[in-house]
Amino acid sequence: MNLGLRNKRAIVCGSTQGIGKAIAIELAKQGVSLTLIARNEQVLKTVLEKLDTSLAQTHTYLCVDFSDDNFEEKIDSLKDSNFDILINNTGGPAAGPITDADPKDFLLAFKMHLLNNQVLIQKVVAGMKKNSFGRIINIISTSVKAPIPGLGVSNTIRAAVANWAKTLSLELGPYGITVNNILPGFTNTNRLKSLIEKKSSILGKSTSEVEKEMKKSVPLNRFGEAEEVANAVVFLSSPAASYISGINLPVDGGRTASL
Repeated sequence: MNLGLRNKRAIVCGSTQGIGKAIAIELAKQGVSLTLIARNEQVLKTVLEKLDTSLAQTHTYLCVDFSDDNFEEKIDSLKDSNFDILINNTGGPAAGPITDADPKDFLLAFKMHLLNNQVLIQKVVAGMKKNSFGRIINIISTSVKAPIPGLGVSNTIRAAVANWAKTLSLELGPYGITVNNILPGFTNTNRLKSLIEKKSSILGKSTSEVEKEMKKSVPLNRFGEAEEVANAVVFLSSPAASYISGINLPVDGGRTASL
């Protein structure tokens, strides 16, 4: 399906694996030229080689660690470029009860997820306003609808990002810029695998038992695929989604209980 994204330019963060990589691949198929951001340069180069260029797209990358104190300085080259789409996507904080979390864990997660998002939008918003078109999409979590047990730091920070995004949507709407959040459910990624392994260790159950129990909580009775999340992102990035802004969209097989 042609969604009218040819010749658009996008930044995709966390694009070397999982959901971020899937988003990059699907956007490239739609004719979008990409700038990938992640911390592993070798993997960035590998992903770059896999991206579609059949519609004269040009792709590049920035090798940056989101935990780096010099993050803003390292992405300064984005400032004078006109980007149409920004995908904020960063690996989630470590699992664990909120009572066990060190205050430093909250500070690091806040920096990586909210402060860096703020830095990124400040690099691209001027160009979006000039073009009267922009799409800012944040990959967060269904925990903004209902906290997930055992993800204390993540639940807290994801909620902060969701409210930041809603505020941003109110400010940027008059310029033709939409801001939305994608809330992935249980998705087949390395993060889900690590969460299952940790839960297995805590409960003293096999990983297959834990997986079976988790799938039972999903009405579709399966885990999602990164490509399914990416499809939702691609739609929200397109002109077809021009009247959708300020929402939290679960892509979770119906698992989230709240509306």
